[in-house]
Amino acid sequence: MLLTLTLAINITLMYSAPLIFTSLGGVLSERSGVVNIGLEGMMVIGAFTGAAVGYFSQNPWLGFLCAGLAGGFLALFHAIACVSFRANQTISGVALNFIGLGAALFLSRIFFDGATMTKPVPNKMPKAFTWLLGDTENQILRNLNVDITVLLAMGIAVLLWFILYKTKWGLRIRAVGEHPAAADTLGINVYRIRYIAVILSGVLAGFGGAAQSLAVVSIFSPTVISGHGFIALAAVIFGKWTPQGSVLACLLFGFAQALVVLLGGGTVNIPPQLLSMLPYVLTIVVLVLFVGRSAAPKASGTPYEKGVR
Repeated sequence: MLLTLTLAINITLMYSAPLIFTSLGGVLSERSGVVNIGLEGMMVIGAFTGAAVGYFSQNPWLGFLCAGLAGGFLALFHAIACVSFRANQTISGVALNFIGLGAALFLSRIFFDGATMTKPVPNKMPKAFTWLLGDTENQILRNLNVDITVLLAMGIAVLLWFILYKTKWGLRIRAVGEHPAAADTLGINVYRIRYIAVILSGVLAGFGGAAQSLAVVSIFSPTVISGHGFIALAAVIFGKWTPQGSVLACLLFGFAQALVVLLGGGTVNIPPQLLSMLPYVLTIVVLVLFVGRSAAPKASGTPYEKGVR
């Protein structure tokens, strides 16, 4: 029983980490007043960049950092469209989802001899407590040795909570997301705040993609990010646009994926097609039950034009 419990915790945290990174990016963007539907595309380009750079450099850390840069670069286009040109934020995000996937497949064909997937990364992201546990043969202790990306995701969640609710800069982000005109009259640069928030949301989504392709698996393929960006977006709504709420929602979705793994390898004969549906069905159920009770930042999704009330 203890072995099964620790294994379930390990799998839950492993699958939650990519979602946590990405949902935190969604929280940051929407708190500034910009809806980021393009999290999926940013995750995809991050997953490809992380796997490709990790393969050629044989350094997963370098791949992880480059993935964040790639996600931030894609988010820059979202910021230009939505902040500077006041484009429809939903349409821009949907377009970026196609662009992210298309760019990843195009670059994969260039760098990997026409293949739509990368070669396996020789070195995955390290485990968090290898220095402490070593090469222990105890399976329970090995299950507790989670991926380093889990600790990074949790650390960034705490940092984002502190910034949003305990710092002047966080207050400005929330003010811009609630009432940008009032913030503007106080001398806050609404455009700059939104640019920074959207770009950082792309960086975090890129980290989420890299966590998937460098820690959960060690390769990029067209299906390595299969709706994870949309699940992270659902976690933002379920978590009421707060870092702590989004983390809890991601843990719930990660647990659903852990059930898929555990039940799939168990003695219960459940069709794998039904098991693979579980995380997505849970996403729909959560949205149906909780979306009506959640209140987004008032200016979220509304382009801001200086001087217009």
